[in-house]
Amino acid sequence: MAKAIVLREHGNSNVLKLEDIEIKKPKENELLIRQTAIGVHFHDIYVRSGLYKTLELPGIPGLEAVGIIEEIGAGIDNFKKGDKIGYITKNYGAYSSHRILDKNLAVKIPDFISDEIMATNFSRAITVQMLIDQVTKLDDSDTVLITAATGGIGRIFSQWAKSKGAIVIGTVGSNEKISTAKSYGCDYTLTYDQIDFTKKVMELTNGKGVDKVFDSVGKDTFENSLRSIKVCGHLINFGQSSGPIDPISMSILASKSLTISRPILFDYISDSHLYKKMANSVFQALKNNKITLPEFQPFKLKDANLAHNMLESRSGGGSVYLEP
Repeated sequence: MAKAIVLREHGNSNVLKLEDIEIKKPKENELLIRQTAIGVHFHDIYVRSGLYKTLELPGIPGLEAVGIIEEIGAGIDNFKKGDKIGYITKNYGAYSSHRILDKNLAVKIPDFISDEIMATNFSRAITVQMLIDQVTKLDDSDTVLITAATGGIGRIFSQWAKSKGAIVIGTVGSNEKISTAKSYGCDYTLTYDQIDFTKKVMELTNGKGVDKVFDSVGKDTFENSLRSIKVCGHLINFGQSSGPIDPISMSILASKSLTISRPILFDYISDSHLYKKMANSVFQALKNNKITLPEFQPFKLKDANLAHNMLESRSGGGSVYLEP
């Protein structure tokens, strides 16, 4: 029988309980998936704790996974039984052994991409693709500032930006992370709290400021991000790990003719054609060794609580996933 982690109440990791679930036959344009690897991210922790109340309870958490197609509903001619697929969904449901999936969420995985890579880093890598090719057009003329350069997205971003020839200034939360950031391709690394932050950025850019800032930290870094951009520069905020950003006056943007974006991945991949195009770009970046990833750290589905504990303790540092 199919099994899943069913979240019935918010709380610590002990609320993650494995239960038997019923899986119905796929309807038109639906796929029945037997899952092989399930990504675990901080978003899942926020959902479990109740910080994000985006999953209706009781519900099955999880945003991305990899699986094998076992049954196909009517109206599908671009997938067949046995195909290996990956997916990202804002509707949750990934913490399960089997699931029904809308065909438009599924992407076929090339043979050279492992289940572990896809489950742990697909959403991260396609977010980077969105930022450097859809929201902006990053090229070798750019000097960019990337916050959280050693985080899950930051380490992929730094490597990919460097492969495009950009000059990369990475920011990190502590001096201990500086060497790690440089190993991911950062030309220069600063800490968020250093007093001379803006002065250093200006020194590194000959007094002009950076062309683009990619800020996933939010509240704690936003002021420095604004001060670091050149005239007619672009600030892209795509996360708020330190808290939401206060409202900003249009006159602040006008002072340097700045552009600010707040892209959401699910809006971009809602266009199935663009979604597949972005996914193929990710696959090529992985194939061409533009991106190296940390050690994979598997847990059994029944031990999802242990995976959450490790992430929350920040003792792992790798790519965490669940095995059904």
